[in-house]
Amino acid sequence: MNKQGKLVKVSGPLVEACGMQEAKMYDVVKVGDQMLIGEIIRLSGERAYIQVYEETEGLGPGDPVFLTDEPLVVELGPGLLDSIYDGIQRPLERIKQETGDYIGRGLTINSLPREKKWTFKPLVKKGEIVREGDIIGKVKETALIEHKILVPAGINGKIESIKEGSFTIEEEIAKINGQSIKMLSRWPVRNPRPFKERLAPVAPLVTGQRVIDSLFPVAKGGTACIPGPFGSGKTVVLHQIAKWADSQVIVYVGCGERGNEMADVLLEFPKLKDPKSQRPLTERTILIANTSNMPVAAREASIYTGITIGEYYRDMGYDVALMADSTSRWAEALREISGRMEEMPGEEGYPAYLGTRIAAFYERAGRVVNLGTKRVEGNLSVIGAVSPPGGDLTDPVVQQTLRVVKVFWGLDDQLAYQRHFPAINWLSSYSLHLRNIEEYLKREIDEEAPLLREMVIKILQRETEVLEIVRLVGMETISKEDRLLLEIARSIREDFLHQSAFDEKDAYTALPKQYRMLKVILLSYDLFRKLLDKGIGLKEILSLPIREKLARIKYIPEENLEKFDQLEQELKKEVKNITTNLSNFTN
Repeated sequence: MNKQGKLVKVSGPLVEACGMQEAKMYDVVKVGDQMLIGEIIRLSGERAYIQVYEETEGLGPGDPVFLTDEPLVVELGPGLLDSIYDGIQRPLERIKQETGDYIGRGLTINSLPREKKWTFKPLVKKGEIVREGDIIGKVKETALIEHKILVPAGINGKIESIKEGSFTIEEEIAKINGQSIKMLSRWPVRNPRPFKERLAPVAPLVTGQRVIDSLFPVAKGGTACIPGPFGSGKTVVLHQIAKWADSQVIVYVGCGERGNEMADVLLEFPKLKDPKSQRPLTERTILIANTSNMPVAAREASIYTGITIGEYYRDMGYDVALMADSTSRWAEALREISGRMEEMPGEEGYPAYLGTRIAAFYERAGRVVNLGTKRVEGNLSVIGAVSPPGGDLTDPVVQQTLRVVKVFWGLDDQLAYQRHFPAINWLSSYSLHLRNIEEYLKREIDEEAPLLREMVIKILQRETEVLEIVRLVGMETISKEDRLLLEIARSIREDFLHQSAFDEKDAYTALPKQYRMLKVILLSYDLFRKLLDKGIGLKEILSLPIREKLARIKYIPEENLEKFDQLEQELKKEVKNITTNLSNFTN
């Protein structure tokens, strides 16, 4: 790292250096005597424009710039899980041990522990022919996840030697065609990791959130966007998905959000148990904490760091889910750097290439067939929160995101003010994954699942139309049928869609229970309409004792779904009794 240029200009997180003839785009450089970490984002002759991932206070013209001749990379290997990193993959827990509560400027520290030994178990034998992407061994990284060691990119051939035992990530575990293989590998964050084939997603990513899973599901390997104004619950929804989603590995990127929101994650996740194994949730989670008071340029790096780690676990054959909170802060960093580079601005000052960058990020999601001789499928789902000013959905970041994602969960501040959470508006939200997962739902959950969803959406849409009529001409003018519909719609909203993230029994609902809940609500609607047709008064129908039990269906335990059968029988019995009483009275 003896090649160097000199600073000629410092403008916040952007610095300019001359004498950089040998530099390459996106190379990492060390800036100033403190060796601050930066990345070249534009080259013009011998001049380089560098975004610095640390505070640039104290830098000035004439300070040296050192070339590393390497792009920004992440370290990949055992030790990633149960870790907390900043935007450029510096381990925050080990930094605290070295420098205290603040990150020292110019601090370079290994992302993965070098001294720890991992027990490596080979899965191939000496003399076997392998190719890039093949799994040659495994390590028990946490109690929940086995870390699979892959043949690095570009390496193919015969295994000349392979070892078994305990090794550090820098010790040789195998030799392929004369090349030493270690558990540690590196990958440039801006380059998507390769795969053989992209497949259409076919299974839903079950989040346990009823409004999402039943009405607007996202598929494994799919993409979703959750925009909304301040206070509408974006972060809580992302936290819930991170806690409960049926992915094997979770990557949570806090990109420019407030420090207290990341603090909530850091405090909550270690206490939470994985629903399947009852082990701590952190054992399958990687946190990337880049808060709003950290240098703005590092926000861009945090997004790429997170998705590269997600792709790495996808390549092992795992289901991976990445949450980015929020991509608006990333876009603001792009806007600031673009403005300082005096580029021609696009809409609302964002760079003209905003859409391209957003698309390139979300396109790294997907269900794929990985490299290697054996067929191994993996998937990476990406869910991004967007924080448009004032909840304005015409904001360029929202619009550019909606062009590439398949699922839109629109948060509504009016629902949030009514304390209806998750505050996802069922009229404006949509999912383009419904057709992909339809066969899965029919096969694994309920043959009528797509029909149930369709009926619920129709009821909620009709409720909006009826309420508009009521607002104009009053409740007395609408029919009994419409008043019954309003009651059933209220039941769907309050007893099904409303879900408390802080209630132990209500925070998570499995798919079979979700559809049983919908079935019993829609059955009640069908039976009550028949009672109306027979001349029974609406007041009498709404005062049936069974309605109180229907209002508590969310608290039926997951392991006692037979209670729904009992509830349906009770419902039919009460309806039959009231019909019998009417017949006796008539006779």
